[in-house]
Amino acid sequence: MEKFIPLAHIVGRVLLAVIFIMAGLNKITGDAAGTMQYMESMGVPGFLFWPTALFELLAGIAVLIGFQTRIVALLLAGFCGLSALLFHMNFADPMQAGMFMKNFTMAGGYLMLMVAGAGGYSLDSRKISAD
Repeated sequence: MEKFIPLAHIVGRVLLAVIFIMAGLNKITGDAAGTMQYMESMGVPGFLFWPTALFELLAGIAVLIGFQTRIVALLLAGFCGLSALLFHMNFADPMQAGMFMKNFTMAGGYLMLMVAGAGGYSLDSRKISAD
C-alpha cells in the first residue's frame, strides 16, 4: 500500500479541490444578485458574497496545487462546518439534511488533509534552497 500513497495524495487533493474551484467559478460567473439575496435570507450579509466566492476559488486552487495545504485545509474544514450550520439546518428537508452531512463529511476530509499534508506532488513538498 505504501507505493500508492503519493497517488492517493494527489487524487485526494484533486477530489477535495474541485468542489470549491467550481463553486467559486460558478459564483463569480453566475447570478451574484440571486446568491446575495439567498445569503441574506439565511441571515448572512450579502456583502460577504465576493470574499466567499474568491475564498472558495483560491482555496480550491491552493489545495489542488498543494500550496500551504495544512493551513488552507483547516480553513476549508471550518468553512464547511460553518456553511452547514448556516445554510443546511432544515433536517425536515431530506436534501438539506444530505447537504448538511456532505459538508460535515468534507470537513472531515479537510481535517485529514490538514494532518497528512499535501504529499509529494505539491508545492508544499518542494525544498527551497539558498543557492
